[in-house]
Amino acid sequence: MTLPTVRFVFLRDAAALYGAEGLAYATPGSVGLDLRACLEPAGGETTPPDEVIVPAGGRVRVPTGVAIEPLSPGIAGFIFSRSGLGAVQGLTVAQGVGVIDPDYRGELTVFLLNTSGAPRCLRRGERVAQLVFLPALQVCLERAGTLSNTTRGTGGFGHTGAL
Repeated sequence: MTLPTVRFVFLRDAAALYGAEGLAYATPGSVGLDLRACLEPAGGETTPPDEVIVPAGGRVRVPTGVAIEPLSPGIAGFIFSRSGLGAVQGLTVAQGVGVIDPDYRGELTVFLLNTSGAPRCLRRGERVAQLVFLPALQVCLERAGTLSNTTRGTGGFGHTGAL
């Protein structure tokens, strides 16, 4: 089986410092590529900070220093929370899942939300999210006057008794 190809570039010196680990699978069986915090200077600083504090309930924009170009049609990138960071620390991808369209060439940026009740420290180079490539399709929309009937019908959330 031929794997889809995705080009990537490091956009910041800090991202290239991690070499292949700047964008890498943690294990041979991993499906998510680790994205790392590529913290940047703020205000009049000339060097990037070593860490940033995310207040309880607060959000922070985390640049990754990486841009991608999927070369295989029919796939897109999706940014997911790292399970340990989310479940243990309370730092999750703010919008749930980030969608990276195949034609986007800008820097991948992760917005992290601190869902915990305490401030959290995020360090430069820390793995902050994971990038997963999945099949993605555009569809042909067809306007209709009605939709076909199903057993479920218009039953909403929890209607199937799965709660």
